[in-house]
Amino acid sequence: MNNKFDALKDDDSGDHDQNEENSTQKDGEKEKTERDKSQSSSKRKVEQFWRFYSHMVRPGDLTGHSDFHLFKEGIKPMWEDDANKNGGKWIIRLRKGLASRCWENLILAMLGEQFMVGEEICGAVVSVRFQEDIISIWNKTASDQATTARIRDTLRRVLNLPPNTIMEYKTHTDSIKMPGRLGSQRLLFQNLWKPRLNVP
Repeated sequence: MNNKFDALKDDDSGDHDQNEENSTQKDGEKEKTERDKSQSSSKRKVEQFWRFYSHMVRPGDLTGHSDFHLFKEGIKPMWEDDANKNGGKWIIRLRKGLASRCWENLILAMLGEQFMVGEEICGAVVSVRFQEDIISIWNKTASDQATTARIRDTLRRVLNLPPNTIMEYKTHTDSIKMPGRLGSQRLLFQNLWKPRLNVP
């Protein structure tokens, strides 16, 4: 109970100070128990997922044109899905040979809730192409710049990306308006983010 008045509601003894101390102590124990349960639940999720994942082909072992999608239950990997329609995605283009490690780190970070953005993450995609591989993480609210920045920063950390890596954020409404590659026109609908290097 965070509200100290709740501690007084059911107290008929008149000894409010002792009841408040007990309540605070119980709250601390309750929060610790909830935190332990959450950590245990996350660990179980990762272990369950790992049992399935360990039998799957890794993205780097695929040839040709392939996509893997991992989305929360009930969310379809489509721009038009209710959970996705107001959102967007961070896109990272990788040189060949990095997709398997990056994909694994990304999905474990999602399962372990390392992004710290609540229910904002919808899913992730790895796209294997002939000359490059592409990883993207989809979120619900493209207009929330603080959340998209936090996702970007966490993505950079969990994928251990070099500082000069270009990351692109694209809203799903832009993707719906202009699907596919359009050469130089495509740049009109992108939000490219490249970190500034501290050069004297």
